[in-house]
Parts: sequence; C-alpha cells; structure tokens
Amino acid sequence: MNNTSSIQSEAQLEESLIKRLGGLGYARVTIPDEAALLANLKAQLEKFNKTVFSAAEFSRILNHLDAGGVFDRAERLRDWYNLSRDDGTSSYIRFMNVEHWCRNEYQVTNQITMEGRYKNRYDVTLLINGLPLVQIELKRRGLGVKEAFNQINRYQRHTFWANTALFQYVQIFVISNGENTKYYANNRKQHFKQTFYWADEQNELITQLDQFADLFLEKCHVSKMIAKYIVLHQGDKILMALR
Repeated sequence: MNNTSSIQSEAQLEESLIKRLGGLGYARVTIPDEAALLANLKAQLEKFNKTVFSAAEFSRILNHLDAGGVFDRAERLRDWYNLSRDDGTSSYIRFMNVEHWCRNEYQVTNQITMEGRYKNRYDVTLLINGLPLVQIELKRRGLGVKEAFNQINRYQRHTFWANTALFQYVQIFVISNGENTKYYANNRKQHFKQTFYWADEQNELITQLDQFADLFLEKCHVSKMIAKYIVLHQGDKILMALR
C-alpha cells in the first residue's frame, strides 16, 4: 500500500466518492444551503411528476412534506399526495416510485450547510427526486467510523429538524473512513453496534468505500433498499433496516 491512501484527507475521500457516484449515473449538483435545496426539490419533483408547479402549489407541497417526525415522513415519502391546483382541479403527485424503484431522479451533492441550534455542514448527500434520502458521513483514513456515527447524532440534535426539516426524510445513513464502511436506518434509538456491514453473495464483507459505492449505492440498488428493506415498524414508530 502506498502512503497516499493511508493519509487521504476527508476532502479527498469525499471528492473521490462523488466522482465514483457520477460514474454510476448520479447527476452532481451544487446545493450550498436550504434555499438551494428547496429550489432543486421543486425542479426535481416537477421532472419526476412530469408537470410544473406554481409557487403557491409548491408551497402546499412543502406544507404537506413538513409535518411530523422521521417515521411520519417515511410514510409520506411512500404515499401519493392529492395536490389542489391553482385552477381548482386536483392531481395526485408522488415523491418516490417504490414499485419500480429504478424510475426515480438521482443526484449527489456535498457540503450542504444547514442552520438550527448550530450551523452544520454535511458531507455527501444522495437526493432522490430532490429529497435527501441517503446521508454519507466520512472521516479521514485512520479515524474510527464511530466518529462519523457520533457526528450524525449531533446533526440530529442540532439541525436535521430545523426549518422545513427535509433531512428528516433521510432513510439510510452511511459512515466510512474509506477502509471501513457501514450503513443503518434513520432511527434515533440506534446504537453503534446496530450498524451493519454490507456483504456479497459469498458473505464476504464489503468494507472498502469504493466497492461499497459500486454495489450498495448503485441507483437501483439503493432505491430497492429504501423501497423494500427499510421497514416502517408501526409498533415502535421507527425505521429498521433488514439485513
């Protein structure tokens, strides 16, 4: 092993991952703040639903989206919404195609800054139809991935709930230092020991971030994970990831 991989910085790891995701078909988009996130959401929902929303109609969509906690939003993500149009008609729109999970719009962005109790800047975000559904936190090689897990816990306390709280729509968290990569559902009750490694058909663990991205974060696969293998536990009102 040469020294470059062992001393790779977090920024280098981030840029390498984004380029790899671009090769997997994610469109890279620059989203510095919540205003840009909302503008992008409008454009992506219009593209996905093959329609155009007025400012007033999009405001109604945001009001619908901005209610409840993580569990409520997970249900809403999977449901149709009956939108009252400005002309007095109504039309059903949706936020994710969960039956044909490859038929969605995919983007990757990084360093979104959100303000709540504190100002936080997130590493890499995967957007499906404009909604942040997968959040990836990276630490430079040599640091433990539990630091990334703890960082996400801080985000949950400080900013995920702020303003329109679109980051409460995240379904899957990924934590990695490049050599050690794990995933878990968006569940505040989750302990670090309940984070999972992905494995191939021979049950060989996939720990390297590049290989994990190629297999787990591939567009159709990560959509299938969200659609079929993130379970909404009605009794406890939490999200669970099936192994």
